Amino acid sequence: MIRKGGNLNIPSNHISMTEFLIREESKSSNYGWKPENRPIKEYIRNGIIILDKWPGPTSHDVADFIRRKLDLEKAASTGTLDPMVSGILPITLENSCKLVETMQRVDKEYIGIIHFHKDVDEEKLKEVMKKFTGIIKQRPPRISAVSRKLRKRNIYEIKILDKLERNYCLRIKCEAGTYIRVLFHQIGEAMKTGAHMKELRRTVSGVFTETEIHKINDVLEAYNVWKQKGDEKALRKVIIPMEKFAENMKKIIVKDSAIYSISQGSPLFTTGISKIQKDIVTKDLVAIFSLKGELIALGIANMPAEDMLEKKAAATKIKRVIIDRGIYPKFK
Repeated sequence: MIRKGGNLNIPSNHISMTEFLIREESKSSNYGWKPENRPIKEYIRNGIIILDKWPGPTSHDVADFIRRKLDLEKAASTGTLDPMVSGILPITLENSCKLVETMQRVDKEYIGIIHFHKDVDEEKLKEVMKKFTGIIKQRPPRISAVSRKLRKRNIYEIKILDKLERNYCLRIKCEAGTYIRVLFHQIGEAMKTGAHMKELRRTVSGVFTETEIHKINDVLEAYNVWKQKGDEKALRKVIIPMEKFAENMKKIIVKDSAIYSISQGSPLFTTGISKIQKDIVTKDLVAIFSLKGELIALGIANMPAEDMLEKKAAATKIKRVIIDRGIYPKFK
């Protein structure tokens, strides 16, 4: 019998409220941890820092600085910011670095100051901004690390927040990979005045906003308090579980007995599923969770949710295994 399930028994700050179809009621074993209850060393290496990047260093330099200061083997930035740009820069730590590729593709929001080289008419500017809302074409700047091929990007919104003489403060909501510096130059050309980016700050990256942002000094102080006094409280505030990133993704919750084979890279079979988000369709990118709320893997749905309830088949291909091997054993 198909039944509709409510929210998972996972902290609401990790998994958003959603509706699930129950394939099989399952109980969690004693293996693994709820994300917020991981032992501190596991908590760190499966965590993300939402850093308030300061103007000056590159994103790579910031990530490397954190790696060294926190005595980690690996740390990586997601969604590169130019050296002069400030704002939200998620830093993945050790195991959570497996999410970098996916995290780089999320939508962004920026607030920036565009300086026009001549006086502009605000009404004309608003009309020009409308032309740059939607799908636009851009060529990456010469200083970028990627190929300078023409690319398409989606600009969801450009809004004037404030102005002072030839300086306009704009808010831009856009697809990942949009070059705001190039966008400002394009707007200046369209206005026939010329323009350049004077200042830029990233205010949103996917699910992360400035309400979760931390200064580098706060991160270092929290880490030092833990190392010197054994007090984990502040460190658990400046580092969040990597599961937070996937809270808005479509989800499949699996039985503990299915986790071992997934951790080895095997497909997720329908017999291993406990609950399925009801609106999953074929080819969706899905986040695969344990009953405790641990992010096990990212997968691609082979079939819609309703079929996962009825069929015995491979429900998803595994795109990226996230959980470490050995956390869950092979159940007999």
